Amino acid sequence: MNAPLHADWRPVITPRPMPVEMLQALQARFGARCSTAQAVREQHGRDESTYDAPPPDAVVYCESNEDVMAAVKLADQYAVPVIPFGVGSSLEGHLLAVQGGLSLDLSRMNRILRLNPEDLTVTVQAGVTRMQLNNEIRHTGLFFPIDPGADASLGGMAATRASGTNAVRYGTMRENVLGLGVVNAQGEWVRTGTRARKSSAGYDLTRLFVGSEGTLGVMTEITLKLYPLPEAVSAAICHFPSIDAAVQTTIAVIQMGVPIARCELIDGNTVGMVNRHSKLTLREQPMLLMEFHGTAASVAEQAQTVQEIAADHGGESFEWASTPEERTRLWTARHHAYFAAIQSRPGCRAMSTDACVPISRLAELIAESVADVDASGLPYFLVGHVGDGNFHFGYLIDPAQPAERELAEALNHRLVERTLRMEGTCSGEHGVGLHKMGFLLDEAGPAAVGLMREIKRALDPKNILNPGKVFAN
Repeated sequence: MNAPLHADWRPVITPRPMPVEMLQALQARFGARCSTAQAVREQHGRDESTYDAPPPDAVVYCESNEDVMAAVKLADQYAVPVIPFGVGSSLEGHLLAVQGGLSLDLSRMNRILRLNPEDLTVTVQAGVTRMQLNNEIRHTGLFFPIDPGADASLGGMAATRASGTNAVRYGTMRENVLGLGVVNAQGEWVRTGTRARKSSAGYDLTRLFVGSEGTLGVMTEITLKLYPLPEAVSAAICHFPSIDAAVQTTIAVIQMGVPIARCELIDGNTVGMVNRHSKLTLREQPMLLMEFHGTAASVAEQAQTVQEIAADHGGESFEWASTPEERTRLWTARHHAYFAAIQSRPGCRAMSTDACVPISRLAELIAESVADVDASGLPYFLVGHVGDGNFHFGYLIDPAQPAERELAEALNHRLVERTLRMEGTCSGEHGVGLHKMGFLLDEAGPAAVGLMREIKRALDPKNILNPGKVFAN
């Protein structure tokens, strides 16, 4: 593999100061919705990553497409960076103002613009969160299934091509975004895609922007697929004698074609953290947390098949959760695994990985990676959306100890080496951001990354859209 892009692991800070004339123009246009208060700037200058960087020069709260267009036009005029901001839940430094500039807060753009239940589509503003959307459309009998864990904004989820616990059945944001409204680097509003389920008309601009991490345009509207709420839902947990047994069960379930909706791995170490955080009494062994969607008969059939497969691999103590309250309790515990891990080592920060490989290589990759981190002695947690070959280590590091950060980086580097050797990807769902620029080069190769750079230069010649992310500028 190539050496990491920045051996020092700290973000490269190359400020591009905002001219006084631009700030005055922003204040004239936005009034109190343009802030230079230190607390506001600091809030918009950090995410859930382990990186630190100076805050943006100013924050503008946008409430319409016209607001975004006006702000980006000024940024284009003065060649000042623009960084879209949703709720700040990204994990790879996407929001950090490594070149200074303007943070565009889209959280007030939180309206559902058009709901078409007969077509199973909805168009929302970028600041709508996934939980807000599902709460507001529940009366239709439909739901939006992509669940990355955090109550992220749908604009942020589209920008990072997010997925999460339901991806094994419903896919990722890539498969579920039909169209976009995007403000380009010149401040023009562009529509991509339609509400039709397919199209052969021209270049697929929607897929170009989905996953571009704010480096090609600012998403303001998203048209999404919706799905009928399943007639029956059942969740189960099953404990295993080893991580390998749990993963082999997952592989067998997928290869058998069982349409499982969710299949989450939690290792015994992490189960203990979850128990202490959420006041549960789960057995502290490797565990699969599964969910089945469909008719009552199909759910029962799926569950029976999975139970038999699990038994063949030493799975035991199947526990069922059929009521909404029981399922919510289990899934809340799973979604709180990150916070449980952080609480287990006060003052620590978690450096999270998100490797993804073909399902047949998953057991091998996890086994090698667990052995590596166990030998290192560094505290960690392990969870995974293993139904689609994706899993996460969270290395728990003391930010005051650079040696721990360097150890975590070395572990992550070896993990990615294994992942690429097994024809996987360095990022299954978190994105590249600041952290994985070197890995992207290893994975895609110089020619492909060069093509990405050409696209970036063509769409953003002044390099104002979230500069310094995906690849160094």
